[in-house]
Amino acid sequence: MTEAKNNSPLAVEIAGVPFNNPVLTASGTCGYGLDMAELIDLNKLGGICTKGLSAKPMRGNAPWRIVETHGGMLNAIGLQNIGARAFVEEKLPALRGYDTRIVPNVFGSTIEEYIEAIEILETGDGIHAYELNISCPNVKAGGASFANDARQAAAVTAAVKKAASRPVIVKMSPNVTDVAEVARACEAAGADALSLINTAIGMAIDINTRKPRIANVTGGLSGPAIKPIAVRCVFQAFRAVRIPLIGIGGVGTTEDALEFIIAGARAVQVGTANFYDPTATMKIVDGLAAYCAQHKLANIGELVGTVQV
Repeated sequence: MTEAKNNSPLAVEIAGVPFNNPVLTASGTCGYGLDMAELIDLNKLGGICTKGLSAKPMRGNAPWRIVETHGGMLNAIGLQNIGARAFVEEKLPALRGYDTRIVPNVFGSTIEEYIEAIEILETGDGIHAYELNISCPNVKAGGASFANDARQAAAVTAAVKKAASRPVIVKMSPNVTDVAEVARACEAAGADALSLINTAIGMAIDINTRKPRIANVTGGLSGPAIKPIAVRCVFQAFRAVRIPLIGIGGVGTTEDALEFIIAGARAVQVGTANFYDPTATMKIVDGLAAYCAQHKLANIGELVGTVQV
């Protein structure tokens, strides 16, 4: 199903793709989408960003891989996934039956690996866009993250754009000196939209064993603790680029979603909140509709970037 309910006050368009509403699941928090089908109405979601997919299956890191923190959680899953081919053959057919947008998250450790994964996904029907996780280490550049260098971020974006027939959404990292610089580089390289932010790098230590609480030593910090950072990044990116933005990082309530939208995001992704409240996305969709009615907004887009500074 591909037609958005464009008469709805929540209908939004990102990179030419119509979304029924601006609420998506964030990559890595709902598996491949079907995992949540028994808990929420997937038809009510604006979109599903799948767990990260690579060209070949990956086993991920050794345990422990997740630890709770104050106001969030650390994870170092290691990008475990079934691979792009298995997704196309085993997951995508069922996902196509829902009235929501399907956005596979894609990653690689070289530009060639990104392209290989995209080429596999291109064989599948019903995909609406791709989200690129560029926070992965580039093994051909000494292990530095693609996202941490504007030139590398632009290079992987440009390469994927050449291989993809669908819109490309580039996921920004907060672990950079100037997120606006990287955002501009990705836009210039052809990115159709940006999503931000990915997790921040964090660490937790067991005071009794004096060892890291995650086997990987460090992990990605997500949840309410990073929301102020994420809102700031969206605010800065909105003033740096003209392409649409999707806000991520600590979205768990309607108020959180509205804060991102007012900062400049056209849509939001809900991640860590799915673990402690699987119905969070449904509540946010309802809450945004109520807000539009209360404030007599014809469309939620009227709020985008309206922060007064």
